[in-house]
Amino acid sequence: MKQTASGISRRVLLCGVSGAALAAHSAVTAQEAWPQKPIRLVVPFAAGGGTDIVARMIGQALSQHLGQPVVIDNRPGASTLIGTGIVARAGPDGYTLLLAGSTSYSVNPALRAARAYRPSRDLAPIAIVARVPLVLVAGSGTPWRSLPELIDAAKARPGRVRYATFGNASGSHLTGELFALAAGIRLQDIAYRGSSQALVAVMGGEVEMGIDTVASVAPHVRSGKLRALGIVGAARSGLLPGVRTLAEQGLPEASFDAWYGLAAPPRTPAPVLATLTRALVEALAGPALQAQLRAQGIEPTMVGAASFLRQVEAEIPRYRALAYRAGIVANE
Repeated sequence: MKQTASGISRRVLLCGVSGAALAAHSAVTAQEAWPQKPIRLVVPFAAGGGTDIVARMIGQALSQHLGQPVVIDNRPGASTLIGTGIVARAGPDGYTLLLAGSTSYSVNPALRAARAYRPSRDLAPIAIVARVPLVLVAGSGTPWRSLPELIDAAKARPGRVRYATFGNASGSHLTGELFALAAGIRLQDIAYRGSSQALVAVMGGEVEMGIDTVASVAPHVRSGKLRALGIVGAARSGLLPGVRTLAEQGLPEASFDAWYGLAAPPRTPAPVLATLTRALVEALAGPALQAQLRAQGIEPTMVGAASFLRQVEAEIPRYRALAYRAGIVANE
């Protein structure tokens, strides 16, 4: 299928939308009054990080298509369990939504079975809206200018090289341990409350390295405050084209797929979900939003509810097995 020059064609986007959501279109007429007031979009991270960046761009575009403000509500903490829980317990009226990454949808269910929320039961997944590569970075105060130099230093000082995470058993924690396993080294994880705090810690020298989205780290890499040592994903990023992937540097086992998904509380009416899905299709097909996201190194996509759930259900056992290998134990 030929795509438009802007990237994702409207036809491709429509093909990616859940058939169930589009089938509900005929029922939307009974719910045409929705939305009648501002929509709260909960982000389970502090302001300023990659998830917050995506949420604000998506929220602004949705607001234009739905005719109501979309208000960002940052609720960081507990490896995204706080923000996710707010949405899972919210009234199913379409006025409280969740924009989060794989930490909320697959990492937490894999590592925190007693407390986590399963999308198939406790949320109503709507769509995966964006994908973004992660980047392994070191602070400018460290002596390492390449990945082999970091690995050599970690081998010489087992457990002494520290890296920032977004919390115990978070996605960044899992990614760091995947890297350590693949490289044959031992690192010390240090937990912070979110992406922005973790990056400040790396730049300030509290810890030596971190792993975050290309959207969050690229400005600091360009300013010289951070050094990008490797892309943790399948492909290089257009924002940091000179930075090789970990796979290119001999560590394919360290790859981690980072993405962002939109979800609603369980039992949200199908007509509301259908209206929201159609607005997402229109928003993500817009050249302006695509350009905004790609300028941040974020790839817009549109994966509907059914495929969203299939991806999550495939990732949960993989991450559970990897956590077992790495010895990660969640603090429930």
